[in-house]
Amino acid sequence: MLCKLSLKNIKKSIKDYTIYFFTLILGVAIFYVFNALDSQTVMMDVSSSTIELIDLMMTMLSGVSVFVSFILGFLIIYASRFLIKRRNKEFGIYLTLGMSKRKISLILFFETLFIGLISLLVGLGFGVLLSQVMSLVVANMFEANLTKFAFVFSSSACIKTIIYFSIMYLFVMIFNTISISKCKLIDLLNGSKTSEKIKLKSPYLCIIIFIISCIVLGRAYYLVTHDFLTLQEVKDIIKPIIMGAAATFFIFWSLSGLILRIAMSIKKFYYKGLNSFTLREFSSKINTTVFGATIICLMLFITICLLSACLTIKNSMNKNIKELAPVDADFSLVINMERYYDDFRGMGFNDSQIKNSHYTVKEMFELFDFDILSYFKNYIDINLYTTPDLTMNHTLGSKLEMIRTKFPFLDYDDPEAIMKISDYNKVAKLYGNKEYSLNSDEYMIVADFKSMVDIRNIALKNKETINLFSHTLKPKYTSCQDGFLEMSSQHINTGIILVSDNIVDEKYLYENHLIGNYKTTNKKEIMKIENKINQLDDNNPKINEYLLPSGSTKLAISEATTGLSAMVTFIGLYLGIIFLISSAAILGLKELSESSDNKERYKMLRKIGTAEKEINKALFRQIAIFFTLPLLLAIIHSIFGIMFAVKVLEVFGNEQLLPSIITTAIFIVIIYGGYFLITYSCSKRIIKERY
Repeated sequence: MLCKLSLKNIKKSIKDYTIYFFTLILGVAIFYVFNALDSQTVMMDVSSSTIELIDLMMTMLSGVSVFVSFILGFLIIYASRFLIKRRNKEFGIYLTLGMSKRKISLILFFETLFIGLISLLVGLGFGVLLSQVMSLVVANMFEANLTKFAFVFSSSACIKTIIYFSIMYLFVMIFNTISISKCKLIDLLNGSKTSEKIKLKSPYLCIIIFIISCIVLGRAYYLVTHDFLTLQEVKDIIKPIIMGAAATFFIFWSLSGLILRIAMSIKKFYYKGLNSFTLREFSSKINTTVFGATIICLMLFITICLLSACLTIKNSMNKNIKELAPVDADFSLVINMERYYDDFRGMGFNDSQIKNSHYTVKEMFELFDFDILSYFKNYIDINLYTTPDLTMNHTLGSKLEMIRTKFPFLDYDDPEAIMKISDYNKVAKLYGNKEYSLNSDEYMIVADFKSMVDIRNIALKNKETINLFSHTLKPKYTSCQDGFLEMSSQHINTGIILVSDNIVDEKYLYENHLIGNYKTTNKKEIMKIENKINQLDDNNPKINEYLLPSGSTKLAISEATTGLSAMVTFIGLYLGIIFLISSAAILGLKELSESSDNKERYKMLRKIGTAEKEINKALFRQIAIFFTLPLLLAIIHSIFGIMFAVKVLEVFGNEQLLPSIITTAIFIVIIYGGYFLITYSCSKRIIKERY
């Protein structure tokens, strides 16, 4: 009997459950899709190292899923609270007719069970279909061939989804039982007739708090943008975050008291149409949801920054592989290690390896009976030099103290990397970069790590001279020139000093590089070559006497970059979409709850002759303001949050930031806008109910 009544109630109230169903289905689908990513690898032809990266990504996503389940669990409980409140009168009638609270709890139990099962089945079905599309995304990110494309169902992801959501629903059922047990008949019957009273706050107090909050927020913005390089400890970063969160709360608190006051003072606007009704309704809501609006605003802020940042990393790193890894391999070897004996002993090198560090890369490979040149179609051999007489202390010159005061965390005592201009031009020609020329009394700096470029440019603009190998050199350019030596997927060159060939003292040779392109372009053949190199130290007694060159290859960089960008992208999308859904769903449910409570007010508007079109317009504006206000402040936060992210992401490059912001905006329009439209549609139906 109770089971049939539950099914009948669900069928009758199906429209009330629209947002609830929509949220649950989306939550289940997304949960399944991101936990089923590993199942896509069975269709892909990828290397063993890529499979290891995918396994690591899945381990991290599993951890994120635990956090996501807490967010979704809170959301489901919040939604259940709305649905119970929506049906207060119905439960009151049940009690009046003699039904016990235990039976009402059982009705809710069956309803929750049926809704959960329906949502779970539909969500899993949608998730399975969506995961097939995700297969193409995964294959594209890992540059894999879908040689065995087939319909894939992940049983492990399905089981995990069922277990997690079953636990969530168990808590919901417990919550519902507790809620019903505490209900009083009088409250249930009259719940729809009670409404929040608008308490007008002191306008002077609101103005003062608003101004102070804006100043605090401005200070937080300044700390995370202008003073970025001084944020080196966790406490330095937490401070502006706390300031921003507190300021956000008090901005909403002050606005809740100011908006209605300001509107009431503009009488032509306030008394036009249903503006007075709309604004009083909005003020009533914002008064009771200051804390909730703050949380939603911060969640939207995190969503915008998270999605923009993770998509920028993905796009920039993929672009960087082509620009910053332009050749197949760069093998390097430290030479004359005994000059830095203590440093290298501390790094684990033995005395024999340090003593025998006088060979070039080519010569060292020959000692291991490996002819590296036989695999290259073209190559260059270049050197780097260092001297303790040229550190950043010296290159910054008279600007040292000013820069040291502002950026005390930099290591100013490390020797600078020095390179002959002819060697750099060999690299530039091979990489397809700009070549330069220098006179014997000139030097220049090439770098691509923006923060260090900005610091070095302070000294270069001041035309600071340096003393190197008994020569006084002046800068040819008043700023760093863009360039790099070591291949990477990131902008990591903090500065290389280029000088004329004839002033370099060869005894300060520090590092040798052999850079070139393989004869073959076949990926599998390249993997075989690099596997041979990696296996040179296997059971080879020479490894105790000599050092193998370290290699930086395009293939290794590409695979590592692909794995990292995929990991960042999927985790960012996972959390970003869940935060976005949660924010929009909470706003939607809150608005539906208010519409249900204020149904009598809309009924009064109809009785005094207000046109239905005007009522709908007032409702639309009211919901639009309610959805827009947290989003607007979140967007303002995000402008400065993204400026901070740009500083953090400069190592990856931020040229792809604009497309990422546009993609993020599309996500917000589709999901947040979708919830807005569903909320308006459901609210319009609720205020038209006649019972």
